[in-house]
Amino acid sequence: MTDPFTFTLKTTDGMARRGQFVAPHGVVQTPAFMPVGTAGTVKGLHPEDVADTGAEIVLGNTYHLMLRPGPERVAALGGLHKFMNWQKPILTDSGGFQVMSLATLRKLTEKAVTFRSHIDGTMFELSPERSIEIQALLGADISMQLDECLKLPAAREEIQRAMALSLRWAERSRRAFEARNATGYALFGIVQGGDDIPLRQESARELIDIGFEGYAIGGLAVGEPQAVMLKVVEETTPVLPAERPRYLMGVGTPHDLLEAVKRGVDMFDCVMPTRNGRHGMAFTRFGSINLSNARHADDPRPLDEASPHPAARTYSRAYLHHLIKANEILGQVLLSTINIAYYQALMAGMRAAIEEGRFADFYAGTMAGWKGGDIPPLS
Repeated sequence: MTDPFTFTLKTTDGMARRGQFVAPHGVVQTPAFMPVGTAGTVKGLHPEDVADTGAEIVLGNTYHLMLRPGPERVAALGGLHKFMNWQKPILTDSGGFQVMSLATLRKLTEKAVTFRSHIDGTMFELSPERSIEIQALLGADISMQLDECLKLPAAREEIQRAMALSLRWAERSRRAFEARNATGYALFGIVQGGDDIPLRQESARELIDIGFEGYAIGGLAVGEPQAVMLKVVEETTPVLPAERPRYLMGVGTPHDLLEAVKRGVDMFDCVMPTRNGRHGMAFTRFGSINLSNARHADDPRPLDEASPHPAARTYSRAYLHHLIKANEILGQVLLSTINIAYYQALMAGMRAAIEEGRFADFYAGTMAGWKGGDIPPLS
């Protein structure tokens, strides 16, 4: 029998938290960043290369894996860990965010959301129970409740409606998860409420009453300014149980991560390191560097000679510029790897700083260092 999912809060520095959780496929140190493996792959990268960046957990996407190759097929082939050759923990999202982005292709009811596949038009129904079933078939260490995620800005009445529906779906998700008797695995509830602080806090309290192994803050980084996002995080995390992990979904830039850890968040995911890497953008301790810019064409320096990851130390800016301008796949792969490695180094730096009680100094030093990039670090 698998040991229960456990989270240990080791120490704090202000609101910043240093901890770890134990999942069926391994231990994850927090604060943690999860590279996004949407369709069973962190796009363009070998699983071994993802692990070499320091990543201890990746995210899989319920919506995309439901459409193809299908969760029953993945289960028959041994589960997602075996299917994608990743033996460390996996968190799967519930499909709620993707459903939001398919507003023109979907119909939402109390029971479920029905939608047409963006691939071939096939009709699907996704209920809280089916979402939990899919995530179980995939073998996720951490599953997420199905929720309704709104784009912001939105009217308060609409935000309240979606939050209330998400809470009812949270109860159904919890019942479905418990019925599967998934000892050792975890289900996270998702705090909704848009940019309305009282609604956010109400959502958090209701989810705590239901009871989850962890709590996510969803429905952010969907059009609102960074200041609004951080205000919501700052006012929501104190309501959440200190003894459970806190996950800010779909966020974000290195600056977002630094600010959110400062406000008590433990876990993150975002496509930005790989998506921006595929478009010539490198994230470094000097800030963001756009390798497409002509000024890098004759620059023999590596991106960062002090990086813990060899790719950032080995390849010149001139060579990376050439690969991006020539649209060579290697350039996209290298920058995706370098970016994930930088995110992991940033998280490791924050973990060490929290442990040593010097997070404020780390925060100030990191912010100062980013001024050497091409663009400001703000999202």
